Formats: sequence, C-alpha cells, structure tokens
Amino acid sequence: MSNQGARAFARIMKSLSTIEANELKAAFLSFGLVFMLMAAYYILRPVRDAMSSNWTDAALSTLWTFTFVFGVIATAVYGLAVSRVKLRFLVPLVYAFFAATFIALYLLSGKVENLELINKIFYVWVSVFSLFQISVFWSFMSDLYSKEQSKRLFGFITTGASVGAIFGPAIPALFAGILGSNTLLLIASVILCATIPLILYLQSLKRKELGNQTGADAAMMNKSLGGNPLAGYKVFVQSPYLLGIGAFIFLYTGIGSFVYFELKNMLVDFSGDERTRIWALIDLVTNSLTIVTGLFITSRVASKMGLAFTLALIPVFIVGGLLTVALVPMVWVIVALQIFRRAGNYAVTRPAREMLFTVVDRESRFKAKQVIDVVVYRGGDVFWGWSFTGLTAIIGLGVTGIALVGSVIAASWAVLGIYLGRHFSSRDTYRTEHDAAAETAEAIA
Repeated sequence: MSNQGARAFARIMKSLSTIEANELKAAFLSFGLVFMLMAAYYILRPVRDAMSSNWTDAALSTLWTFTFVFGVIATAVYGLAVSRVKLRFLVPLVYAFFAATFIALYLLSGKVENLELINKIFYVWVSVFSLFQISVFWSFMSDLYSKEQSKRLFGFITTGASVGAIFGPAIPALFAGILGSNTLLLIASVILCATIPLILYLQSLKRKELGNQTGADAAMMNKSLGGNPLAGYKVFVQSPYLLGIGAFIFLYTGIGSFVYFELKNMLVDFSGDERTRIWALIDLVTNSLTIVTGLFITSRVASKMGLAFTLALIPVFIVGGLLTVALVPMVWVIVALQIFRRAGNYAVTRPAREMLFTVVDRESRFKAKQVIDVVVYRGGDVFWGWSFTGLTAIIGLGVTGIALVGSVIAASWAVLGIYLGRHFSSRDTYRTEHDAAAETAEAIA
C-alpha cells in the first residue's frame, strides 16, 4: 500500500473506529490474535458439546463440578508459571501448553480402546480452556495498551472474537466427517502455536509504535513476577477494587444462568430440530450484532460517556428485559433477551470490564485476573445453577417470579458497574505512582 493510500486508510479507520494511525498495526494484529484463539476454541467446542448427549444430567453436572475443581488447579499452576517464567514468555507459554495438551489427548484417543474416560477428560479440559485462553489474552491486552487507548481500541479488538466464533465452527461443520473429530484437535493446536510469533511481535510494538514501554519496563519483562502459586488469591481478596470486579462477574453469571435455564425450560415443547434452529438463530444474530456494535459503537460510548455509564448500560437494559418477561412470559421475548444479553456482553460489557485491568499493577493483571475469570466465573455457574434449581423445584417460582428475582440481580449488577467505572477513573495517580516506584526499583537493581 502506498503512503498516500495508507494515510487515507488511517483516516477512514479513525473516523469509523477512533483508531489512531500509530495504533493501526497493533489493533489489527490484536484483532487477529483473538480471532485465532476463538477460532481454535470453536473448532473444539462442537466436539465437546456433541459428547454431552452421551451422558445423563447427573453425569454432566458432575463434569461441571470437575470443571470448577480443575479450573482452581489450573489457576494455581498458572500462578506458579507467573512466579517463575519471564513475563515476555508467559503468554506464549500458556498457549503452547494448551496446544501440547490437545496433541496429547489426540494421541491418547488413538491408543485407548475405552474412550469414555478420555472423552470426559476432554470435555472438562476444553471447558477450562474456554475461559483461560480468553482471560490470558485480555491480561496481555491490558498490559499492551494504556488506559486511554483501551477505551478506543478494545471495542474494535473484541469483534475479532466474534469473527473467530463464526469462522471456527465452519471447520468442523464442513470437514468433521472427512477428517474425523480427533483430527480437529491437531488443527486447533496448530492455530494456538501460530499465535506465539504474533504475541512476540505485538510485544515489540508496545515500545516501537504504541509508546507504552519505558526502558525500565522492558527490563521488567525479562524477569518473572515472583511470589507463590496462590498469590493471585491473596491479591484478589486484599483489593476492594478487584473484589468489586469479581462481584461484577459473579452477578453476570447469575443473569446468564437464569436466562439460559428459563429459555431451556420454555423450549421443552419444541422439537429437537426446532430447538437447534432457535439456538443457531441466537448465535447468528448475536455474533452479527456484536461485530457491528464493537466496530462502531463501543469505543465511542466508552470514550464519550465514561466507563461507569458503559458498564451499567447492558445491566440496566436487562432489568427492563426481565421485567418485560415477567409481564409477557413468552418464548420469543426470552429469545430476544438472550440475544441482547449475549451481544451486549460480548460487544460492550466484556471490553469495558477488561478496561478495568489497565489501571492495576502486573501482579493483579497476571495473577489475580485468572482467579476472577476462571475460579469466580465457574464458581458463579455452580452457585447460580443450583440457586435456580432451588427457586423453581423447591420454592416453586415460575417464569414471572424468576424474572423478578433476575431483575433485582441485574439492578445490583448495574449499581456495581457504576461504582467500578467511577473507581476506574480515580486510579490514574495510583497506577502511575505504583508503576513508577516498581520501575525505579527494578532499574536500580
């Protein structure tokens, strides 16, 4: 592309997505990175979900419990890596590790006659991977970009995840019958390995083009963070700010569980083919809305209206949606709410939530974040799933009662979003002083 063409393209991108010229390369590569990660996951996801039909509800619930347990264990192992591995190699190592585990599962599946145990291990491990890979990605993004850049760029970057979520399932849909489901593990592993040089190159752009790396900061990248494998839990519980983020995610999982279970129950009278079409419609509309919103709306809302408004926006609309369900308990109302909830989370709430980590230190970003994203998230799934069961099976609440309870949860979620957004704005000085002190100490050492 000529210099004149490059400048014209930069002007177009700035007008459409508020991306500055010096940020274009990093933003598009970040888009490509999350695209590859989500494509790899969505190649494996149909294989995992197809297995669930072989098991009873009790067996599947047991696997969900194991997912939570292994999520806790994986977080501790990751904490050990953070304390021992140089920061510049940490993120590539995570994806190389997951790629190696999927290759190992592929090899085992070809040698073991009884695949039941292997299939259950695969189901649990992919479920752990689904949260871990995206959590580590956003840790990397929050370390790569500044607070101001995150407001403008994270909305654009997050659309890469939705594009990957559309592209990934196409591979098993078209080729699973030809290649076999096991071969899909190798394809996903190759994609994960291909992210490694991209990550290393993005790290170089932090200094060269983004202007976010000092000499002392570069020196810190060549050292580990130290500490013990469980330090992330300590950092999490000692920080009111991080506890607030954890509570925000916990309430989010509550809304997700309530809407999912309610929709599942209302589809009970539909045929299997009709359910498949409805869920496919939800995925298609959700990802389409996410791409449009992430490209053209999220960055402008976060930059002009502030993070408190952005974090509370979707929860407030969900309060209205749940109250509508309480008044009009029809399946298509809940379908519309599910589409809006998921698209709003992917395009608005998720990138806004990740912006919160641009104003914390690296120990919070690389240790406590995975505790929040994996342990709190999966713990929330378990808690709210059983809570829904208790409210319906024991107390006897119907659709209207569940919707009213959900609206209270959503309102609390919105209030917490406002608190976090305001606290985010007040942490500039804290982060500057903290990081400067850390960098000075590192430079002296």
